[in-house]
Amino acid sequence: MSEHDFFRQRGFGLRIGFGQRPAVLVIDMIRAFTDPAMMLGADLSPQIAATQQLLAAARARGVPVIYSTVAYDDADCKDAGIWALKQKGVMTLRAGTPEVELDARLQRLPGEAWLVKKYASCFFGTDLASRLVSRGVDTVLMAGCTTSGCVRASAVDALQSGFRPMVVRECVGDRSQAAHEQSLFDLQAKYADVVGLEETRHYLEQV
Repeated sequence: MSEHDFFRQRGFGLRIGFGQRPAVLVIDMIRAFTDPAMMLGADLSPQIAATQQLLAAARARGVPVIYSTVAYDDADCKDAGIWALKQKGVMTLRAGTPEVELDARLQRLPGEAWLVKKYASCFFGTDLASRLVSRGVDTVLMAGCTTSGCVRASAVDALQSGFRPMVVRECVGDRSQAAHEQSLFDLQAKYADVVGLEETRHYLEQV
């Protein structure tokens, strides 16, 4: 019996399903993560191209779009807490530098929100939940990076906050393909629906 069959037999991986009021959350598609020459970077060109399609479909229906970045204001990155002890790359995420800016291939339009966070989840220590609730959002369509880090953490917190997390497979990426695939497996099994781009675009057409 395969792992997929075993988990399915034990009742994992049930479908949450899309809700009625979606928002798109583009997680940390910033230069520090999308430039492979940078310490935290990887080549996410396919994911950026897919995210462009997701954004076009969302904008056509007036669906809210929120982008996130990670940025530290303190000169010694004290506002990164003990996370800075775990990975040196955190020190490259300084507020006001090009590293924490949105990848130029994703053009943020007027009215699209910009969320600054300090840790992995877009919900932790931010007003994201309040922003979503105030707009009546029940479904969060997730793109971004990394699948095993900030995407996974945000999906788990979305679920725990009462939102339907939809991780769009083609729109998320990681430095490690193994970590990417394992995280998608875990997310689908326990915390989110891992959905295809075409399925998501079709859903947005019906909103």
